[in-house]
Amino acid sequence: MARVVWFDIPVTDMTRAIAFYEALTEENLIRLPVGPDKETAIFAAADGGAAGCLFAAPEDTPSHFGSRVYFDAGPSIDKWLARVEPAGGGILVPKTEITGGRGVYAYIADSEGNRIGLNAPA
Repeated sequence: MARVVWFDIPVTDMTRAIAFYEALTEENLIRLPVGPDKETAIFAAADGGAAGCLFAAPEDTPSHFGSRVYFDAGPSIDKWLARVEPAGGGILVPKTEITGGRGVYAYIADSEGNRIGLNAPA
C-alpha cells in the first residue's frame, strides 16, 4: 500500500504563511532554512501521520490547482473554519457532508493562495 510520508505547501511569504497556519492549526511550526534561497516551516507528524512543511523556493508557486493537502480537523471542523478568515484566508467550499455518512469536508484558501482541504471523519 502506498502511503503519503511528506508534503510541501508552496508559499511566497513565509512569515505570513506561518502566522496563518499557526492560527489555523493552533500549533507551532519549526522554521528551518534549507539553502540560500529556500526556506521551510515544519509541521510535526502526529500519530504516525504524514509530516510536511511550508516551502518557499523560487521554483514553487502557490495555486488552487494540483495536489491538495487535507488537514484532519477532527470533531471540531467548525472551530477550524472559524479561524480561517481572521488568520487571513478564505472559505472556498463550506462544511459539506460526504455521501454515505463518512464525515464532512471543506476547502479553504490559505494566506498564499493555495486550496487546502479540511476533513472530519464521521
